[in-house]
Amino acid sequence: MSKSRRKPVAASQEIGPLAVAPFAVQQRKATPHEFVLDALAPLSPWTRPMFGCLAVYVEEKIMLILRDKPTQAADNGVWLATTEEHHQSLRQEFPNMRSIQVFGKKVTDWQVLPADTKDFEEAAMRACELVLAGDPRIGKVPGARRASRSGAKLAPRSPQRAKPPKMAGNARARS
Repeated sequence: MSKSRRKPVAASQEIGPLAVAPFAVQQRKATPHEFVLDALAPLSPWTRPMFGCLAVYVEEKIMLILRDKPTQAADNGVWLATTEEHHQSLRQEFPNMRSIQVFGKKVTDWQVLPADTKDFEEAAMRACELVLAGDPRIGKVPGARRASRSGAKLAPRSPQRAKPPKMAGNARARS
């Protein structure tokens, strides 16, 4: 007669199969600067992870990126999707706005409202007001994806493919 090879049953497993989760559930990261999403709720924004941050879209346009990372904290805050031609006029509204440093360029299209300034929340809310008003200086339609290193051509991004389904009663559908 052979010995049983069953492992001893833990006390929590005796209750039933639901008592012990077979897979560890990874906690979702906290949404950085969530008040921005609350302010943009009337536009039904949707989000997607980007650069380890949270990109905020309204329809097909990327409007903002919300960043709060412990590394390179100088770029934490609200990133504005804009172009260099709008920097001067936006700087009149946001005196603390500057180019993103993490990209290593002196001037970038992406501008940041730094989280470590005294007027950060006020500036972020003003940016939300501009987005709500449809200000053309903020927001870009993402272009076609670059070719991969292998040289294979990639299809252009489709906002319809990337956009998660709208959820009834939830203005902030997260992907």
